Parts: sequence; structure tokens; C-alpha cells
Amino acid sequence: MTYTGRCSTQPYNDTMRQRPLLRAAALAAALACCTAAAQQATSTDKPPAVQQTPPRDPFFWLGEINKATAVINTDEGLLDKEMAPRLAAGVARVIADGNQPGGKRPATVITFEPLLIQAAGQDITLLHAGRSSQDMHATYRAAILRDKLLDLADQLNTTSRTLVALAGKHVGTIVPNYTNGVAAQPNSYGHYLLGFAAALDRDAQRIREAYVRVDRSPMGTTVLNGTSWPLDRKRMAQYLGFNALVDNAYDASQLSSMDEPVEVASIVTAIALHTGNFVEDVMTQYAQSRPWILLQEGGGNTYVSSAMPQKRNPGLLNDTRSDASTALTLAMGPAIQTHNITPGMSDPKDVKQNSAMVDSAISALKRWDRVLKAMVISPERALEELNSDWTASQELADVLMRKYKLPFRVGHHFASEVVEYARAKDIKPLDFPYDQARRIYQEAVKGSKYPQELPMDEKEFRSTLDPIAIVKNRATIGGPQPAEMQRMLKEANEKLAAQDTWIKERRAHIGSSLAELDRAFQKLADSGKGAGRN
Repeated sequence: MTYTGRCSTQPYNDTMRQRPLLRAAALAAALACCTAAAQQATSTDKPPAVQQTPPRDPFFWLGEINKATAVINTDEGLLDKEMAPRLAAGVARVIADGNQPGGKRPATVITFEPLLIQAAGQDITLLHAGRSSQDMHATYRAAILRDKLLDLADQLNTTSRTLVALAGKHVGTIVPNYTNGVAAQPNSYGHYLLGFAAALDRDAQRIREAYVRVDRSPMGTTVLNGTSWPLDRKRMAQYLGFNALVDNAYDASQLSSMDEPVEVASIVTAIALHTGNFVEDVMTQYAQSRPWILLQEGGGNTYVSSAMPQKRNPGLLNDTRSDASTALTLAMGPAIQTHNITPGMSDPKDVKQNSAMVDSAISALKRWDRVLKAMVISPERALEELNSDWTASQELADVLMRKYKLPFRVGHHFASEVVEYARAKDIKPLDFPYDQARRIYQEAVKGSKYPQELPMDEKEFRSTLDPIAIVKNRATIGGPQPAEMQRMLKEANEKLAAQDTWIKERRAHIGSSLAELDRAFQKLADSGKGAGRN
């Protein structure tokens, strides 16, 4: 049995998401896997050249770059073939030592190289032909940011899937929607949720587009203008899982590596804003004495006030908003750090800072997912609120114009007068006297060329004010009517499936590229053993 060197705690992570009660058993199994793998690596007669243990941090990628350099430069005749296996063994030893508990995992070329020299002597610096910390650091920054984008895309898809599933359950739930903070029109709650799903889909598009620009290898550009060594940049990119090169050597580490975090920050900003918008809309319900949407109590969703027994504070909403604010704050960093500095400076490039920025957006999305799963929606209370106010009044003007050719502004004036009279008399829409509607209409059109009698009979007048009928009778593309809702739900699910496939394909490409590098590196290391036996 050959050790592949890629032990992972992913089964534990998957189990945690799916079956939390198996936490201890899953963790024990994951640790046992890693322990057995380490023992196997030390007991085999092969050098532990291919041992790479997560996380894929700067140390990991510096190791991969050195492995790829050894393989490629040997094949290209830039590195002595007799010496190469010994140098490969030195690289393998540094990687293996770094993967041990408490092992050194330096994050810079100048701190990594002394470990190489200690493992294989000064000759190992022959690997540095045509390289610089500039292109090496730019490469691992791009690789790490690339992984983070996939993590963000994954969580975005998870939250979006929950959002779309909830929308499917509430196609027929009619609720008030608000503009300028005031109840405006009736709408399907499912339609409202699909609006947010559409916003998150744009964020997913932005991730895919940014990924293409991040997924480019700077390796081989050296400091800023290339090198006299005929390096095979394309093969290096392939081994490291990149789909393309940063073409211009000056751009590679002086410009591109500065603007990549800024572009990702713009995506984090959009996600944080969408999260905050949704949370604040739900938060306004808690100001009402009888909300139509709340969080299910308990389970970390709400907590009891320390002073007021009747209060159930929406802690989960507060935490989600706070996470979104944190993400927004961190996303401001790269742009500010890049502002007014000369090209190539390190200010906006910090891996930990940029990773934390992306992680903050992931945290906000995870909490938003919890919010969606914890919401308790009352269709009856929502409809009651609609029927207690005049959110359906615009439909009066629309029907009078569409069916009876009355100019919209005339119909709008009539509807406005109806609302003003009703509020003065505390009359709800479904209780409004038809005779008063006729009187108000006659006064509104008095002396004009338009019909002097209200063209709607009482039945039509009342049906025009029915929130359920209004939503059902919408006719435009993208509206909340049942047929359009089914179309949009179908398309939303198709987009989520396509995004899931895209994520899996990108991860599979990186994984297969690194596996190919493992095989080539192992072959190089083994070639020295064969020569020794002869």
C-alpha cells in the first residue's frame, strides 16, 4: 500500500455538518487516519517526498513550488540530473518535518531556504535559478486566495440553496413589502426571497469572474521583468493547478497581486451588504407588537432580557448583522492599503488579513443560513396587516387605466382620496363603503371629459383591493404570479446546480494537478535510489 501523503479531516468536517452527535467519533477517526498515515510515511522505504498535510498555507505552497522546480528544471536540463534526486530528498525532508506536530512552517522564501540548506547543503540553492521571493510569494498568495474564493462560493451556494428552498415553500404566502420603510404593496414572500437569491447569484457570478483573474500563475516572472533562465512557466502553472499565466512579468507581482485582494474585497462587500439588508428587514418586525415574522425561540436564536421578562431579543439576527459589519470593515482594508503606494509594495498582500476578510463573509453567510432556517412566518398575520392598511390602493388606479382607459394620474388621485377618507374614518380596505367610493370618484372627475360614474361595480371594486388577487393577477415577466414563480424557482435551482458543479470542477482540477506533481516528484526522488543500488 502506497501512502499518498494527503490525509484530510474532511470526513470529520462533513460529518459535523450533517450529524453533529457524531462529533467525538468523527474526530477520533480523522485523527486516527492522520496518525496512521504519518506512521506509514515513516515506515516505507520511500522518502516522504509527497507528504503534504493541510492546511494549504504559504509553507505548503512554497513546498509545492520547490517540488515543481526540481522536476521541471531537471527535465529541462537546468539542474544536474545526478544531483537532482538528492536535492529532491532535501525538499521532501523539509516538507515532512513541517507537517509534523509543532514543525516549522515558515511563510517566506528567506525563512524557508535555510531549512532546505540544512537538509541538503548549499547545492539546494541551485533550485533558485530564475526565481525570486517576489514571484514565489505572489504565486502562493494567488493560490491561497483561489482556495478561499472556492470556500466562499461553496458557502454562498449553501445559503442560497436554503433561501431558494424557503422561497418554494412560500409562493402563496402574501405579505406586505416596504419602500422607504413604509408598507408599499402586497407580494409573495417567496418572490421577495427569490429577489435576494438573485442578488446572491450576482455575487456568485462575481466570484467566478474574479476566480479567472486570480487563477493565473506569476511563477517564472522573478522580480518584475523575467529572467535569463529559460524557465517553463506553463508547466509550472499546470503543476500548481493554475489555468493560465499572468502574462506580463511586471504585472505579475507589482500590480496584479495588489489588485486581486481589492477585487475580492468588492465581492465580500456585496455579500455583507446583502446579508445586512435582509437582517434589517427582519429586525423591523421586532418593533411591532404583533410581528408576522419572528425567529423560533431558543436554540441560540433568541435570548431573554435580563431586566424585562416579556422581551425575547433576536440574538441570532444581531450576531448576523455584526458578522456582516465585520466583513464590510475588513473589506475596506485592501483598497485603503493599496491607495497611494508605489507598485509592488506589500501593504495589501498579507495572506492572513485577506484570508480573514474572506472568512468573515463566510461567517456572515453561515449565520444568515441559520436565520433562514429559524424563521417562523405567519401568513395569517401578514394578510391581516395587509388588510389593515391600503397597500392595495395602487391597483385601483391601474385597473381604471388598464380596463377603463382612465389616465393613471386621475385614477391615482381618486385612490389617494379614498385612502385619505378611510384613514380619517378608521376604515379598513375590505370594509370601505362602495357608496363613498362612488362619491369620491365623482368629485375627482367632476368637470372633466372622463366618465362621471365609477365604472367598477361593487364586486370589482372589492376584488381590486384583495392582496391575494393582486399578486395572482400580475402579468409581467419576473412578477410573483404562480407561473413566473415556478419558472424563477426552476432557474434558481439550475443556477445553484451549475455553481456547485463549477466549484467541484475547480477543486478537482487543483487536486489532480497537485497529484500529478506528486507523482513526478516521487519519480525524481526514486531515480536517485535506483542509481545508488547500481
